[in-house]
Amino acid sequence: MDIDLLGLSLFTLAALVLLGSPGPAIAALVAVGRSHGFTKGLGFYGGLQVGLALAAGVSAAGLFSLIQAFPIITFTMTVVAALYLAYLSYKIATAPVGPQETKSTSDFASTPLGGFVLGITNPKAYVAFVSLMASYSVVRSNTFADSAAKWLLCVIVMIVVDIVWLWLGVIIQKANLRPEAERMLNIVMGATILLTAVLAFV
Repeated sequence: MDIDLLGLSLFTLAALVLLGSPGPAIAALVAVGRSHGFTKGLGFYGGLQVGLALAAGVSAAGLFSLIQAFPIITFTMTVVAALYLAYLSYKIATAPVGPQETKSTSDFASTPLGGFVLGITNPKAYVAFVSLMASYSVVRSNTFADSAAKWLLCVIVMIVVDIVWLWLGVIIQKANLRPEAERMLNIVMGATILLTAVLAFV
């Protein structure tokens, strides 16, 4: 296998920037880590990784372009994604704060299935994956191996950066912020997700 080391380095750097930058998935990871802690947050994290890995696979296989050729499918996916992101935004922005907080681990938004739905419908993720798959070559003279290598690199980057964001949420939880600061943080994270939902329609 003829690996392009420069292309590999540049692709990995681009993946870190695109997949590690704040968006709906990362805002949700921070919120879940803060609300449910690291151990219980791992279920949501795991579901999210599976959903994102499938989205990356769709992009790597070139199927996303095929889906875009059918406007009704694209529109349906956009509506489902936007509605779910709006729901997630509301749940995070209105989450209880303060020591009297009672957090329900059964809340769909923080379950493994909730994480999976977010991963597979995340518009920001598809934009990032399509951009990455069309970028630097990692394996020379073998299109299939190049796509497979890019998919694997994306998965590795997501596993690493997302666990860091989940842990950041746990750190914020342990910081015992004032209720006013917690509420503002919830609103900011919820607004980040809602903005993505709006941009999905634009």
